[in-house]
Amino acid sequence: MISFLHTADWQIGRVFSQFEPDDAAALFEVRFAAVERLASIATDRGVDAILVAGDVFDAQTVADKTIRRLFNAMQGFAGAWVLIPGNHDSALAESVWSRARRLEAIPANVVVCLEPKPLVIAGKFTLLPAPLTQRHTYADLTEWFGTAATDDGLPRIGLAHGCVQGILPGDIDSTNPIAAGRAQGAGLTYLALGDWHGTKRVDDRTWYAGTPESDRFKANDSGQALLVSIESLALAPVVVAVPTGKFRWRQVEQQMAVDSDVDGLVQTLDSAGGDDVLQVRLSGTCSIAGHRKLTAALDAARARARAVVWDSAALGLEPTEEDIQALHADGFVGEALQELRAAQDGATPELARDAILALARILDAHGPRSGAGT
Repeated sequence: MISFLHTADWQIGRVFSQFEPDDAAALFEVRFAAVERLASIATDRGVDAILVAGDVFDAQTVADKTIRRLFNAMQGFAGAWVLIPGNHDSALAESVWSRARRLEAIPANVVVCLEPKPLVIAGKFTLLPAPLTQRHTYADLTEWFGTAATDDGLPRIGLAHGCVQGILPGDIDSTNPIAAGRAQGAGLTYLALGDWHGTKRVDDRTWYAGTPESDRFKANDSGQALLVSIESLALAPVVVAVPTGKFRWRQVEQQMAVDSDVDGLVQTLDSAGGDDVLQVRLSGTCSIAGHRKLTAALDAARARARAVVWDSAALGLEPTEEDIQALHADGFVGEALQELRAAQDGATPELARDAILALARILDAHGPRSGAGT
């Protein structure tokens, strides 16, 4: 039997600029740890190889230190690692791969496929790689799989990075195309793909592995690698998803209208733990008292979770009578509060909302007082 791990889209060196610096640093570091986990899994499962279907690095310009650290992270598996360039780290004349070679950072058990030619891996299977030699192509680089002669009787495994036409959503079918049915048409036992960051089955013999460490807020079944077992050329491979990710990326989109919406979101924030990366987007309206609850819950969640991205630009404030009474905002202060509330429907709603909050803080700081006689 033949077995290997299929992984892709490590994006080593990615800079998470939308996060606070300490959170960005943690998200940067955890991608090295994901590679270490892959090595450990491969060793524990006794696989023949690890296939990496492109975008090993996030950019051509990653630091030399990052290149060295990546290959050091792979030391836990002594078997064959097979890597191809993707669109982020394509095999240009001068690339991250040429730098890695000059640094002599690539271990002897790591095969970097920079050319489309068959390779026998571990004496167990013939690999047909389709490395990207530029960031975007409009020709199918896997087309040669169908004409490649391999008379060794070994299983034929394809390794590519791109978009299988007709199966991915939206405008993804644009560059680096891969024909649907390529595995069957080229006589492949398995086609290992990268580019789509979630685990996705295309057909019995064609899979996207996804990134081993989630890196976006889409619910796309990421944070995994695929354990592929081949018992016979006549049978479809057995493919099992193996969890590899540490952080859970979750997106919460909430339309606020009533107090129960505030309470529900507070519960969500209270449930956040150290491995959560949250993105919260709010719209609608809430009271000043509700906003205070949310702010307190947000502050507590930011102290517990790995990261929280908070977007309340579309959330307006509707001070209730209870808010106004609690603030003792009578007289011209009350009138000003009402004017600010109305101004949220104007050209600068966020400015008006922030002014309401600032006014509320001032009134809180000064305690009960009337605005009528001042």
